[in-house]
Parts: sequence; structure tokens; C-alpha cells
Amino acid sequence: MLDICLLGTGGMMPLPYRWLTALMARYNGKSILIDCGEGTQIAMKEKGWSPKPIDIICFTHFHADHVSGLPGMLLTMGNAERTEPLLIIGPKGLTRIVSALRVIAPELPFEIKCVEITENEQSFSFDGFRIEAFRVNHNVICYGYSIVVERKGKFQLDKAMELGIEKKYWNRLQKGETIETETGVLTPDMVLGEERKGLKVTYCTDTRPTESIAKNAVGADLFICEGMYGEPDKQEKAKEHKHMTFYEAAKLAKTADVGEMWLTHYSPSLTYAEEFMPEVRKIFPRAIAGKDGKSVELKFSED
Repeated sequence: MLDICLLGTGGMMPLPYRWLTALMARYNGKSILIDCGEGTQIAMKEKGWSPKPIDIICFTHFHADHVSGLPGMLLTMGNAERTEPLLIIGPKGLTRIVSALRVIAPELPFEIKCVEITENEQSFSFDGFRIEAFRVNHNVICYGYSIVVERKGKFQLDKAMELGIEKKYWNRLQKGETIETETGVLTPDMVLGEERKGLKVTYCTDTRPTESIAKNAVGADLFICEGMYGEPDKQEKAKEHKHMTFYEAAKLAKTADVGEMWLTHYSPSLTYAEEFMPEVRKIFPRAIAGKDGKSVELKFSED
């Protein structure tokens, strides 16, 4: 099960009714935060989720509305007596940005490891899932992210027994481990069926529509995409400032054939996103206007 929470849906500045865009995901005891603008801690508190167990923070880019909440978040983690290392992933310049922000959070009881993305597409593997970063098109270097949970094939008991594999090795093979024994090498494919459909969430913001977004969102159960403007007359403004309209996001969702799309990163001038959704759903019926605190539990499909 993959827990997803859209902590905030605002762009540029936090508002009394809308926090800045941030996403939190939880899977298998790990917590991932994507972007951390001003007010992210409050949004997290309102949801009832804690910053202490955050293992990974990913930044899309380094505009203030996506990074300015980091010093406070780090201090809160430190005050909660966190000692486990924190991994931060982001575009080139990440180490310099984090160091600058830590001027006001210099003493922390845990290590911070910064990993800068060096390719247009780059994958980071963890226990049971991976994070895939892909370059998008904003007026500074910016990346989207997919969180992908892999699902191995079912354990084939009849195969294990037919091959005479001892029971003590079954669990390790199920977990994907290759085992050397006195009689030979045991590999997971000897006892596992075909790989099953996993879970995938794709997130992008602050960008014009790109082929990379559509390509990386293919197969996503949930696609969270910026919709800076809902007003039809804001198309030229979206192009000028390298942002996206609701309708452009819907076209990407349709092209990628995602399970569901949530819009986010609204302009401060946009007060009621829902009024534009009937037209958006003509393009992509499974479109939803994201709201602060909106969450979902994504579960594996039954075989």
C-alpha cells in the first residue's frame, strides 16, 4: 500500500486557505517529501502526519515557493531527536542551496546527504521502490518525479518442491535474493511467477507540457500535475512564465492514459478551481481539482 497526500496546492505564495504545493508519500515504513515551501510543516500538522520519519526529500527546483520551508523542517526534525540520516535529491546546485538555507539551521543531530541529479532522466533505487527523476521545461532547471513500487511475481510452491529447494531458502528467494549453496546457485526466477503490476505515482509542477512528462507518466495510477491557470484567457501567460493550464495538463493525462489526475500548483488569483473542471473533464474524464490535504491509499490490484 502506497499512501499519498497532497499537502498543499498553491503556487507562488501561501494563502489563508491554500498552502504551497508539496507532496508526501509513505511506503513500507519510508516517507518521501517532494518540495517543501513555506508552510509545509503546518500543512503536514493539519493532516496529522509527522516530519520525524521523513527519509527522503526531493526538490523539483529551487524557487522559494518550493524550498523556503526546508530550514524550519530540518529544525523540527532535530527537535524531535531524529538521528537517522536524511537524503535530499534535487537538481544541480542542491548542495549549495541546502548549505545556504542551513545558515539558519546549522546544528542538527543527524547527517544530511545531498545527491544532485546529473542526467535528463535518472533513477534512484531503494528497498522495494524507486524514484525516477525526469527533466521538464521551466525557466530554471526543474524535474518531475515518479515513485514506482515494484511487485515481484507470486511464489510458486509447486516449482520449489519440484526442484527440491529447501524450505529455509524460500523466504529469501521471495525477497529477490540469489543464494549460493553447496549444490549450486538458487535464483528468484526459479520459484517466482511473472512480475505483477505494481504502483506508480507521477508528480510534476512548474513546467510547460513536454514529451518527457507524458512518457514518464505512462502507467501511473495517479498523475499529479500543475494547473497554474484554469481561466481560458491565461494561455499566453502560461507560455510566458513556463507554466501550464488545466487543459494542457488534461491532455498530458490523456496521452499517458493515467489512472487518475489531480491538479495542483494553482495561481494565487485562482480562487475556485472546480468551476473549470467540467471543461477539463471533456478532455480527461478522470481529472480532479486537488485540494490541500487530499490523500489516497493506493493498493495492489488483485490477481
